[in-house]
Amino acid sequence: MDRPGAVAELRAAVGAFAAAHDCERWCVGLSGGADSLALTAVAAALRPTVALIVDHGLQAGSATVTQTARQQALNLGCVDAQILTVDVGAAGGPEGAARTARYRALDHARTGLPVLLAHTLDDQAETVLLGLGRGSGTRSIAGMREFDAPWGRPLLAVRRAVTRAACAELGLTPWEDPHNADPRYTRVRLRTEVLPLLEEVLGGGVAGALARTAAALREDTEALDALAERTLPEIMRGEGLETAALAALPAAVRRRVIRLWLLEGGARDLTSLQIRRVDALVTAWHGQGGVAVGSALRRARLFAGRRDGVLTMHTETV
Repeated sequence: MDRPGAVAELRAAVGAFAAAHDCERWCVGLSGGADSLALTAVAAALRPTVALIVDHGLQAGSATVTQTARQQALNLGCVDAQILTVDVGAAGGPEGAARTARYRALDHARTGLPVLLAHTLDDQAETVLLGLGRGSGTRSIAGMREFDAPWGRPLLAVRRAVTRAACAELGLTPWEDPHNADPRYTRVRLRTEVLPLLEEVLGGGVAGALARTAAALREDTEALDALAERTLPEIMRGEGLETAALAALPAAVRRRVIRLWLLEGGARDLTSLQIRRVDALVTAWHGQGGVAVGSALRRARLFAGRRDGVLTMHTETV
């Protein structure tokens, strides 16, 4: 796409983000692809920028790719460009494990600065579709926030085609990640098969509509989360939750109170199904046993249960 003004469009988006969030310096996550390369170019022209380049080591020649990206970042005016080498585990599948390792490395290297990520409107639309398909609840369908400290996403209203056009305007050659064309990855099939079909069937504008849906749901989610935060202390009994008080709450608030309580008790990576099972200890109680929830514990499991009209948490050794 040869679109004059693409760089100006990106500059406006990143400048608005900087003004809204009072950013004086920042890091940017750079893969070398068109989205992150265009973001780096614009960010470095606006604020002192440190480029953080993660080498996942999953593809032959990854060291060359990261070295090229580092040199591009310095040529674009970044004050520093660091290559972060990570070991990708297996938990959560290939995409999930790589994402976990990447975010951990970025968080460690950012030295207190926010990190700009090059997620676009197209990425937001794909995220909403994934959430819909997996039935993972409104929190997932609400998509990504523009700023979820320390992660900033100034391009969420910008189409992916604009970042490619910006690279062309600037004479930059982005890296083409072969994984982005590999149909074994769910996001690739959404990008290349599902979204184009939806655009054809529904007459266009689907990506933008999905992003608007995410924004609306995010506003509702944040309002309900705030209500849950105010409600939680009112129904605590010791370290547990009073089930009678929980049962009187609207379902959307009750489940958010349960989620917040679980997180404060050490739960991690909660799923919608786990929260609903804990909720059933309140709404469909018939003496059932505890519900296992995710946690960071290595040799024990975390459970939520019910005793004497109170939701409680306990651990069991594996």
